[in-house]
Amino acid sequence: MDKFIRIGVDLGKNYFQLHAVGTDGAPAMNRKLSRSKTRAFFARMAPCRIGMEACGSAHYWARELGTMGHDVVLMPPAYIKPYVKRGKNDAADAAAICEAMSRPDMRFVPIKSVDQQAVLMLHKTLKQRTMSANALRSHLAEFGLVVAKGIGRVDELLQLADKDPSLPEEVRETVKLLAAHLEGLARSIGAAEKKIAAASARSKTSRLLDAIPGVGPLIASAIAASVPDPSAFESGRDFAAWLGLTPRQNSSGGKTKLGAITKQGNRYIRTMLVVGCTSVLRVAGKRKGALAGWIAALRARKPERLVAVALANKLARICWAIMTTGEVFRHEVFAKA
Repeated sequence: MDKFIRIGVDLGKNYFQLHAVGTDGAPAMNRKLSRSKTRAFFARMAPCRIGMEACGSAHYWARELGTMGHDVVLMPPAYIKPYVKRGKNDAADAAAICEAMSRPDMRFVPIKSVDQQAVLMLHKTLKQRTMSANALRSHLAEFGLVVAKGIGRVDELLQLADKDPSLPEEVRETVKLLAAHLEGLARSIGAAEKKIAAASARSKTSRLLDAIPGVGPLIASAIAASVPDPSAFESGRDFAAWLGLTPRQNSSGGKTKLGAITKQGNRYIRTMLVVGCTSVLRVAGKRKGALAGWIAALRARKPERLVAVALANKLARICWAIMTTGEVFRHEVFAKA
């Protein structure tokens, strides 16, 4: 039985590159392994620590290897890149992964369960309608047909295309194809939203998050599915930073300089949180409590858009606190006046 203290695995489409370190701390193996032989290879190996990039299929293989008794960790690709010594190939990447996973200050990505990935798959299907609508807009813009932004304006765009006699027949056929595709997506998205709401209702974490103002079933289920272990973040600020909602620092010489938010993180959840906070601001003037007072004070000195982003930052921290403690949101901090 092969024994290693840690193995770095560079995942690929058909082949995986492995870099292992022996008990003496020296490189002990560097080989390419086909996907079909991966399970058999790790099954006959003594339990060890295995590191991989948090990329496509990484969560699947983390679960599979974990059932064999191995300790599997996932790392963000951006945190592995500094350990690539020279050049770019699979062997160098595997060696960098093996080195990065040994660092005491390395940040790891929690492994998602099958149910969590299933919910996230439902969320990702919601993007397909926007992508198809944008494709329709870009195609017709080449023929001078432009309407205002918004998914609700697609019908207006289709009507313009139908009434324009100058469009070639090939364009008309393509527009009909995209219109039929959008209609089918609309029906499918309605069903997906119902499934997301049902999944949110089954999750205790989602139900707790759903009670926060501006966080509905859609955002709650996305957060619950994306964050398997909230204790991976040391504080609410770390969670907000993971979403890209904290200010970018450019500090030096003991002088702190903060800029706009980093936008380096989960774009999907960050965008939905900001949109949800925009709706909260519409009713904030009719509410009372600590959160309502905080919003009113910030509104008095900051632009509305900045207030929405700042509120998203605060709600992200509240989400982390609720996920960590299991405490119910205190409605008196944002109650009806």
